[in-house]
This record gives sequence, structure tokens and C-alpha cells, in this order.
Amino acid sequence: MKSLDPQMMAGPALQRLLQGAIAPRPIALASTIDRQGNQNLSPFSFFNLFGINPTTLIFSPSRRSRDNTVKHTYENVKEVPEVVINMVNHAMVEQVSLASTEYPRGVSEFIKAGFTPIPSETIRPMRVKESPVQLECKVRQVIETSALGGSANLVICEILRVHIDEGVLDEKGDIDPKRIDLVGRMGGDLYVRASGEALFRVAKPLERLGIGVDHLLEAIRLSEELSGNDLGRLGNMEQLPTAADMAEARQLEAYQNLMGTGMDEGSRQSGLHRLAREYLLRGEARMALSILYAYHLSS
Repeated sequence: MKSLDPQMMAGPALQRLLQGAIAPRPIALASTIDRQGNQNLSPFSFFNLFGINPTTLIFSPSRRSRDNTVKHTYENVKEVPEVVINMVNHAMVEQVSLASTEYPRGVSEFIKAGFTPIPSETIRPMRVKESPVQLECKVRQVIETSALGGSANLVICEILRVHIDEGVLDEKGDIDPKRIDLVGRMGGDLYVRASGEALFRVAKPLERLGIGVDHLLEAIRLSEELSGNDLGRLGNMEQLPTAADMAEARQLEAYQNLMGTGMDEGSRQSGLHRLAREYLLRGEARMALSILYAYHLSS
């Protein structure tokens, strides 16, 4: 492992490193307004949801590393503590990138990026019509972490009104990740599209009390065929296999084929561990664990 002291790194290099490591990051396309009524629109990937009672969103229009200046968004929320957080999907990402251009004060990023401004219901900044979810927020607090270049200005927001394109909702009224098609920021010029094959499910441990990886047999924990993710799935099972479970596993044709071959014990074990992994990849963790215990408790 390479070990670095962030205090000894130049700002741009440290930022590239951290943005590459802490990713993907959701994007807040923040719409703000100054005292004169000038609308501003700018994206920020230093952003996330932190609570729901009260609703708490935080984004950071950080001080610029190169010259220690602040952004118009930061100045605006200090003058008018209101902001619309417009979520960003794949259909608008190129326009969002254009809106990040540092145009002079008074120039509208809505116009430059080709977005359609629509009035908010509870606050003064405009919403972005093209955004699938628009969050009208009041700014509860701004925390300036320092006056140094690259330092964070944490804009802490509370949601007053939520607007959702009904086209991104599923039959239950929940947001469908495939329909909303969100994007996130990686390092450098890279983005990630949160849809298609990029989506996968992991069962939440809070829904069940898993046995834990520590309760698995040592031969399973130390398997060269099973990954950390595989062990995590096995450890999330609620109970170890029963005698009936193991009997069912022994009836599998693939199990019997491996047990009936003349291969050495090490090769047989590897084959059965790979068989269990195939069941894990199909989402059949109970059978996978049954295969493993059927073999190891009878060998």
C-alpha cells in the first residue's frame, strides 16, 4: 500500500486523488439567486443526503484551489438563503457540464446551457424543467471550514417541496432507478451512469439477522474459490443448512458428478466451491451454503 500525507501534497494533486477514490458522487445542479434577482445555475458533486427529520442535504461550493476565490453559488446563498437542488440524469449531463463553466456574474447558465427555468412554489430560485427531480430548499446554515484555497463551504439545506417527473416512478409510486437514469461523478472527466448493468442488489442485513462469516466453517472462510462478496452473501444467511438442506444438495447432478470423479480431494473441493459460487451468482445462497456444508461435513 502506498501511504501519503495529505498535508504534504499540492492541492490539485490531492483533489484528483480524493475525487478518484471517493466516487461515484451524486450531482446537485444548484439553482440560486442574488439580491438583484440574477439567477445562477451550477453543478456540485460534493453533495449528498444526510437526514430526513429534518430533511438535510449538504453540498459544497468550495473555494477554488488555484486562486482562493469563491463561487457565485456561495455568494448567492449568503445573500438569499434558498436553493433548488435539481437532480441530474443521463439525458442532461452534457448540458450540466456546460453549466459548470465559470461565466461572469450576471450571465445566466440557464440560457448558456439551454435549460428551461420554471418558477418554484416556495422559494425564489428557478427550477430546471429538464431535471427529473427538483428539490426546493431553504438554507439552514453555511459552514466555512477555513479561508484557505480548496476549503469546503458546507451549505446545509432543508427540503420544502419535492417535484418529481411521474415518468420516473414505478407502479408502487417509488422512483425506478432505470427510469430516472441518474449519473454520478468519478475522477477527472469521468462520469458513471447508474442504470442498466451498473445496477445490482445486495440484501440489507437489517432485514435479517445473518449468521456472520465467523460462523462459517474454516475451509469455507479460507476458500480460494469464494470471494469476499461470496462470503458476505453466505454470512447473511439466517441459519446454517439443515440435514434436509444438505440431503437436497447431495441429490444435485452436478454435486454427484463431482463426488463420483476420481480427482484428488483438493480438486474436488475446488470444484464444489465453484459449484456453490454458481448458485450464489444465481441468487440461490441457501443452496450454495447447503452444497458447501454437505461436502465439508461428510468429507
